[in-house]
Amino acid sequence: MVAAMAAVTVPVAAQETYQDTKLIGNDLNGTARYVGMGGAMEALGADISTISSNPAGLALFRKGQVTLSAGVVSQAEADTKPSFGGISAYINGDKTNLSFDQVGVVWPLRSGRNSYLNFGFNYHKSRNFDQILNAAGNLSNASQNKLSAIKYAAGVGDLAWNAVDANYEQILSGTGDDGSRFMDYYNGSAYLFGQYQKGYIGAYDFSISGSIGDRVYLGVTMGVHDVNYRSNSYYTENLRDAASSTWEGISESWENVKIDGTGVDVKVGAIFRPVEESPFRIGVYVNSPVFYDLTLRSTSDLLMADNNGGSSSCGQSATYDFKVYTPWKFGLSLGHTVGGNVALGATYEYSDYGSMDNRIIDGGYFDAWYGDYYDTSSSDRVMNDHTKRTLKGVHTLKLGMEVKPIKPLALRVGYNYLSSAFEEDGFRDGSLESPGVAYATSTDYTNWKSTNRFTLGLGYQVGKLSVDFAYQYSQTNGDFYPFMSYDGDRNPEYNNVVSAAAVTHKRHQALVTLGYRF
Repeated sequence: MVAAMAAVTVPVAAQETYQDTKLIGNDLNGTARYVGMGGAMEALGADISTISSNPAGLALFRKGQVTLSAGVVSQAEADTKPSFGGISAYINGDKTNLSFDQVGVVWPLRSGRNSYLNFGFNYHKSRNFDQILNAAGNLSNASQNKLSAIKYAAGVGDLAWNAVDANYEQILSGTGDDGSRFMDYYNGSAYLFGQYQKGYIGAYDFSISGSIGDRVYLGVTMGVHDVNYRSNSYYTENLRDAASSTWEGISESWENVKIDGTGVDVKVGAIFRPVEESPFRIGVYVNSPVFYDLTLRSTSDLLMADNNGGSSSCGQSATYDFKVYTPWKFGLSLGHTVGGNVALGATYEYSDYGSMDNRIIDGGYFDAWYGDYYDTSSSDRVMNDHTKRTLKGVHTLKLGMEVKPIKPLALRVGYNYLSSAFEEDGFRDGSLESPGVAYATSTDYTNWKSTNRFTLGLGYQVGKLSVDFAYQYSQTNGDFYPFMSYDGDRNPEYNNVVSAAAVTHKRHQALVTLGYRF
């Protein structure tokens, strides 16, 4: 019955902490000018990419503008090779991809001698999921199937028994001479893991902004977010018989995940010049949570084989709808220009990732007047408590400078820092009584550390036309775990501890923006 439960489609479910983190953070992306400045333009304004953070930046436009941005994103070769046994890359994908990153328009309308009312629309790719992740390491008698056996022996409830556990149960469980049920397990000696992620989150922003005189600028943006996430992963273990330590075999599992859906949010912001005679500007802004309504479809297939040619296989699938409300975001920015040749920007943002709200769809109602059906949901208290223990507040620092040695030419440099969202002792807890665990089809997780981004930019304007180039290098290191550890101090037989494998994600981006002013 448990195995069957993991294979059906159910409307009542919630998501899991580690999967949700893919939906929160934003890449540094937009126009080439914005990227080249490290994103530090929330007080300087006059760039359409500020529509998604501080929409007051659009109020500084005095002429209309249309921009179109595209480029190339490439993952460093070293990221796609494992660090165990000298084995070369064991899962492959496209390391270099073309990317359509942004298109937008700003239309300013004069509403007074020094006041404007501006309208803007912008699409940009807020997340690019393209990534190849490989990891490998020793297991020292720990194994994924042993974790399932521990959960089986502990008699966990249905909401803590997932598709991975159900697969192992089908192969390793049996009935004793006295009629009692049991679940065997095998010890692991080493593992290999590979994952190819792809897809994106597209953000469609609609904004109204305006200025009061030439010192106060205000803006509001409504955003629609389109989620398209795909993941294919492979995991294998070398196994030994738990009793004799002589049996040699392997387990191999495959997971396919698709997440689709939409979300909405609102951003409000302001920019003001405290001193009338000075171009120095201060920007403040608040971004609401993104209210996501999503559907996940995933499968998990397992093959266990021994050296004598014997094998067993099975598979599970899960399809469910869920809601996630991301955290609030708060920002403070400073901007200053020196003459007409130098622009300096600095931005600080804070978002408490631990406050993310995982929600269970627990019903719905039909509006007979409009003919629409609406879901009702409630917070998943168990998973939200886990999120608070696992994630923490994230700090973002953006710094940027633009220099114009001659009037049509602009040179830019920027730096962007994003602190880690994960507690050092955070882990993906497969023992929680939550739908987010019950419908999981994998056990791996990565505690990613801080992200550092370095940018360079170049811009040139001829009349109403402009072309901008940007280069960005980003690097994030992390600790990968194939499954959660269990310390069996009271029962050493159930000791199942796995060490972290160091992984890294390095990305290069080349971006070009074409602009036209009217």
